[in-house]
Amino acid sequence: MIRHMSLEAIEIETGPAPSASIIVLHGLGADGNDFVPFADEIDLRSKGDVRWIFPNAPAIPVTINGGYVMRAWYDILAADVVRREDEAGLRRSLAQVQALIDQERARGIPASRIVLGGFSQGCAMTLLAGLRYPERLAGLIGMSGYLPLADTLAAQRSPANADVPVFMAHGRGDTVIPFDRAAASRDALVALEYPVEWHEYAMQHSVCPQEIHDLQKWLLGVL
Repeated sequence: MIRHMSLEAIEIETGPAPSASIIVLHGLGADGNDFVPFADEIDLRSKGDVRWIFPNAPAIPVTINGGYVMRAWYDILAADVVRREDEAGLRRSLAQVQALIDQERARGIPASRIVLGGFSQGCAMTLLAGLRYPERLAGLIGMSGYLPLADTLAAQRSPANADVPVFMAHGRGDTVIPFDRAAASRDALVALEYPVEWHEYAMQHSVCPQEIHDLQKWLLGVL
């Protein structure tokens, strides 16, 4: 476990000289271990050595779960995640996630070789932080999530990432983040002319083998 600023993270390097970094943010109640298998399942050898980074969200009380303390990028105040958003928590984690990107750049990885991605809450943080990052990133991965603080994006988005490629995937049977919510987020990004590659699968709130296959193909394209 390596500490990045105020976040701990698992790091896996596929070779001795990483020339790209992929940061993957987990969902509510999980931790960085959740997506460690990606480092083995996604073959990017043709693009050189890659540093995979799987950070842990801070442990905070989560209102919708009776105040139970768990790893979360922000609080869930109600079942309707759009009407009642924890803006303070979202912006706190935005700063932490952007600091992770800054640190990779300080280690010699250009922003254009950094991919940010996440699942569920991690997807929300990816879209929040990535679209506002001041330097052009390689791409953003949004799995089974949604666009938070959607009403502020047009005014706050970064011109540098106005054309950043976005991979979005969702399960048609998702009961945690309803499919319609994800589709509305996709439509909001398309309306702002982001190049969104959209995938939907016959699954619930999870990741499936076809999604990993599609994600690998997309990553080979953006890297």
